[in-house]
Amino acid sequence: MIFDSPLLLAISPVAALLVGLLAWRARRARLRLTARWAPGLADEGRRTGRAAPWLLGAAGLLAALGAAGPRWGRTETELEGRSLNLAIGVDISRSMLAEDTPPSRLQRAIREARRLVQDARGDRLALLAFAGRSYILTPLTLDDAAVALQLDALDPDVASEGGTDLSAVLSQGRDLLTAAAEGGARVLVVFTDGETHDSVDAAIAAARALRSAGVTLVMVGEGDTLSARIPLRDDRGAPLGYKTDDEGQVVRTWRRDNILRAVTDAAGGVLVSADAADQEAAVRQVIGGLERSATKERRREDLTPRGWLFALGAVLLLGVQGTLRRGPALALIALTVLPAGRAAAQRPSAGDRLLRRGDTAGAAEAYAREAATRPSADSALFNAGTAALDGGRYAEAKKWLADASRSLDPGLRFRALYNLGLAAMREARADTAKRAALNDEAAARFREALLLSPGSREAKWNLELVQSPAPPPPPSGGGKPPPTPPKNGTPPPTPRSSSNLSQSEAEQILNSVERNERDVRSDLARRRRIAQSSAGKDW
Repeated sequence: MIFDSPLLLAISPVAALLVGLLAWRARRARLRLTARWAPGLADEGRRTGRAAPWLLGAAGLLAALGAAGPRWGRTETELEGRSLNLAIGVDISRSMLAEDTPPSRLQRAIREARRLVQDARGDRLALLAFAGRSYILTPLTLDDAAVALQLDALDPDVASEGGTDLSAVLSQGRDLLTAAAEGGARVLVVFTDGETHDSVDAAIAAARALRSAGVTLVMVGEGDTLSARIPLRDDRGAPLGYKTDDEGQVVRTWRRDNILRAVTDAAGGVLVSADAADQEAAVRQVIGGLERSATKERRREDLTPRGWLFALGAVLLLGVQGTLRRGPALALIALTVLPAGRAAAQRPSAGDRLLRRGDTAGAAEAYAREAATRPSADSALFNAGTAALDGGRYAEAKKWLADASRSLDPGLRFRALYNLGLAAMREARADTAKRAALNDEAAARFREALLLSPGSREAKWNLELVQSPAPPPPPSGGGKPPPTPPKNGTPPPTPRSSSNLSQSEAEQILNSVERNERDVRSDLARRRRIAQSSAGKDW
């Protein structure tokens, strides 16, 4: 249990004593005056009203405790809403690295897709990435945070096959959406420059299949119609040159509006121009008028306000007193209920209201102000850090979440540590120069979180992601394959101070190492195929 106002909690016994003392003195004065003109009535009053000061003192104590804002326990609320099935496909071929649309075609597509995910909360979302083939990164889910996390990690190196195949993402998107068990409209939004190689007919056929399946296609064009070069950069973002073809000529790429229009028309969909100032708003306008089905969602709130219970107890005691002495009780009702009104109301905080409107920066500041006025405001610190994390302000998020991670509540401490790991993980995606250190920091936070909740699948999955070693440089040639890289890229688990690793945690680490080794070997094989290829377009 915590209290919003420790000061009111500290003075509540004094308030109860003061109310009881005043009630006792008022009773004595009333009996003394009554004895002057009706001694018999005064004797009866002495026999019947002895409990009044005690009742009023107890009512004053309950009112003061309620005004202090007590909170404890958890509550679950089931919310009903309406949603649709929305799959987002992002072109991650190397042509999307062209910088004719700043900062690049791919980064603009990720930015618009991320905004779409934020505005589509409550809808079932899926994420697909495609180049020479298509990949499902997240199936249909209500967890928009998981989709946003995968969006931040998109990169052409994710694809095992170069090139661009629009038909692959259209077919996979159709299969994914038509298999959805929930009702509501089905929408596939594809961000691409339309530069597909030798697959236009297949893409048009896949688009017609989308139309037959009742899936709405929204194509979002990226890039310019003027040709641009494809820059190559190292892990730190330093330029290395430009993409060349098999003959050593610099590759030129441009947006293929004719292909985008042909595919969109075949699907009976909508084409959002690359010249649109706000592509996400245009997409949202299209899906805003589509049919949504009823859904149910459960939300849990920690440290629920309980001040109303104390206020109710005070009112009941005043009711008992009212049966004994109606006049004094009615006078004290106003004095007691007014301070308890704060605890009885306990409306949503300013941070909650701003967060519901989508103002993450304002919500973080409001939660921080709330935490500054409440010494034991762990939940306000957690809310401030989470709002800052959602807004991409990682330094502020880490500060507030670190304070919240010292909470005595294990559940709140786990969530704070998990979000600390998430903040470091997202910052590592954005800061390539410090990626290794930030990934190590994220891994440490996820391990600490797993010590509190070993069964958390999300923490285990993210721990595996940040422990994946950086891919080695491409081999320079030769018949002998390069040796398997050492496994020392995976940081060791944080040692426990009181006991050894459990069997489940040891198995988790071993599985993670095995998965990393498989990924490294797969990446080496892919790089060898690309290096040894003498024909074919891989952009």
